Amino acid sequence: MTALLLTAILAPLAAAVAALAAGWRRLTAAATVLSAVTILGCGAALGFRVGAGPQFACGGLLRADALTVTMLLVIGIVGTLASWASIGYIGTELAHDHIDERGAHLYGVLTPAFLAVMVLAVCANNIGVIWVAIEATTVITAFLVGHRRTRTALEATWKYVVICSVGIAIAFLGTVLLYFAARYTAAAPADHALNLDVLATHARSLDPAVTRLAGGLLLIGYGAKAGLFPFHTWLADAHSQAPAPVSALMSGVLLSVAFSVIIRLRPIIDAAAGPAFLRSGLLVVGLVTLLVAALMLTVTGDIKRMLAYSSMENMGLIAIAAAAGTTLAISALLLHVLAHGVGKTVLFLAGGQLQAAHDSTAIADITGVLRRSRLIGLSFATGLIVLLGLPPFAMFASELAIARSLASARLAWVLGVAMLLIAIAFAALARNSGRVLLGSPAAGAPTIRVPATAAAALIVGIVVSAGLGITAGPLTGLFTSAASSNVGASR
Repeated sequence: MTALLLTAILAPLAAAVAALAAGWRRLTAAATVLSAVTILGCGAALGFRVGAGPQFACGGLLRADALTVTMLLVIGIVGTLASWASIGYIGTELAHDHIDERGAHLYGVLTPAFLAVMVLAVCANNIGVIWVAIEATTVITAFLVGHRRTRTALEATWKYVVICSVGIAIAFLGTVLLYFAARYTAAAPADHALNLDVLATHARSLDPAVTRLAGGLLLIGYGAKAGLFPFHTWLADAHSQAPAPVSALMSGVLLSVAFSVIIRLRPIIDAAAGPAFLRSGLLVVGLVTLLVAALMLTVTGDIKRMLAYSSMENMGLIAIAAAAGTTLAISALLLHVLAHGVGKTVLFLAGGQLQAAHDSTAIADITGVLRRSRLIGLSFATGLIVLLGLPPFAMFASELAIARSLASARLAWVLGVAMLLIAIAFAALARNSGRVLLGSPAAGAPTIRVPATAAAALIVGIVVSAGLGITAGPLTGLFTSAASSNVGASR
C-alpha cells in the first residue's frame, strides 16, 4: 500500500523531471500521460485493498482510505484525458497561442507537477502537509493560467494568486488553531498533533470555541480554492485564460481536491463543536455560490466563462450535499464529483478546439458547431447533457440522491431553493449552448481542426461518461465506504 501511494506521487514528478531535462516533446508529453495512467492504476489497485475503515501507510505520513481512492480515480481519469489532449498542444495550438519553446518547456514541467501535488494533497495524513500541497497548486497553476502571456491572462493570473493566497492564508490560520487545540487541549504529542488520525482520536476533547473558529477559517480558506463564496471571483477569469487542458484539470479536479479537505476535516470539527456549526456554514456558502453562479450564467457571453460558472454551480451543490452530511449525501456527492470531472473535461477540451479555430471564446462568434464538426459538436453536446444532469448520465443519479438526502435530513426548504437556482442555471446553459451548437454557421466560418490526440481524449471521455451513467458498478461500494468514514458527528 505504501508503494502504491508513493508511486502515485512520484510518477508525475518523474515526468516533470523528464520534461525539465528534455523539454516539451512528444516523448515527454507521453510520459505525462503515462504518469496520469499510473495514478489511475494506483487508485484502482488501492480500491481493491482498502476496506470500509481507514488504512494508514508510511508511518502515518500518508493515508489510504476510500476517500483517498476516490480522489485518486478522479485525478487519474481527468489527468489522463487532459494530458492526452495536451500532446496536440505541441502542434497547432502551440503556434496559435504564440508560445515559444521556453513556454512549451514550462508547460511540460508544470502540468505533471500539478498532478503530483494534487495526489499529495489527497494522500497526506497530516493537515500541515495538506496545506502545503494545496498552496503548491496555487503556485504551479499561476504560471499555467498566465501561459499565453497576454494582458488579460496576466490580469487573471494576479487575481488568481492574490485571492487564493488570501484564502490559503486563512486556511493556515485555521490549521494553526486546530494544532493549538490538539496540542494544548487534548494533550496530543507535539510531533503528531497535525495528523488526521491523532486529531480524530482526540476530537471530542478539543476546545469547542477554538475548534469552531478553526473550522470556520478552514471552510473559508479551502472553500476559496474550491470556488465557493466569498472568494469565488478568481474562478471565471482563471478558467477562461488557462489552456484548455489546464482548465479541465482545474475545474474537473482541483476544485474537488480542495473540497475533499473539508470533507476530511468535518468529522473532527463536528465532534468538538457539534454538527450544526459547519452544517450552517456549508449551507450558506453553498446556496450563495449557487445563486451567484446561476445569475452569472444568465448574462455571460463567453464559452469558457460559462463552463467556469457551471463549475461554481456544481461546487455550490456539492457544499449543500456536504451540509446534509448523511451517508447517502456524501456518497452521492462523490459520484457527482467524478461525473462532473469527466463531463467538464470533455467540455473544456472541445471548447479549446473551438477557441483555436475561431481565435475567440465569445458565444456570438461560434455558431453552427454541429454542422461544421461532428466530433466537436457531439462532444460538446454530450458534455452539456452530462452537466445538465439529464439521464442516462451519472449526474442525474447523483442529483436525485442529493435531493433525497436533503429531504431526509429535514432540509426541504434548502432543496426547494437549490432546485429553483439549478433550474435558472439549466435554462441559461441550454440557451447559450444551443446558440453554439444549433445556430447557423457564420459566413466564412473557419474549419475546426482537431488533433488526433485531442480527438481520442474526447472519444474516451464520452465513453467514460456513458459508462458511469449506465452503472457505477464497484464504485458504489467505494463511495459508500468513503461516506461512512467521513460522516462523523453529523450522522
